Amino acid sequence: MGIEERLQKLEDDRAIRDLKARYLRACDTKEPETVRDCLLPDGAVIAYDGFPPFDNRNDFVAVYAQMGCAPGIFDIHHGANGIIRFENDVLAMGEWSLFFHNINLAGKTLTQMGVEYDDIYVKQDGRWWIAETRSKRLSCLIHSVDDAGRPAVAVMGDPPASFGEA
Repeated sequence: MGIEERLQKLEDDRAIRDLKARYLRACDTKEPETVRDCLLPDGAVIAYDGFPPFDNRNDFVAVYAQMGCAPGIFDIHHGANGIIRFENDVLAMGEWSLFFHNINLAGKTLTQMGVEYDDIYVKQDGRWWIAETRSKRLSCLIHSVDDAGRPAVAVMGDPPASFGEA
């Protein structure tokens, strides 16, 4: 592989890492249009553990905006340990670890989860997109908070089947 090809791989790797960071930050800062702009326009697959699967970005973003952008919802998505593998010049796979933290004022809960992402990225029209993103929850800690503000462990270990994250 020549120097130009190696340099392009480095630039593509950086672009994918920036794309994933942009997506996670947009989830935290409640920017549905930025979330949408990270996902492949035609046929993005979003399959997060605890949520129904989506086969397009618009349906996913509508649910994200309803759940993740509601008043009193505060999220932190810290992605780390990214591994990017290139299949060719326009297709890459990514694995990420995620620490998810949620404060839900209406539900009076504090939630922390360990999550693993498996992503597929495609390059179209000179830029990278998230074409497919899947998550698997590895751990969960949910505290319920009483009226006096005291937390009590409600779930520890495996998350409930219906609980999800964006």
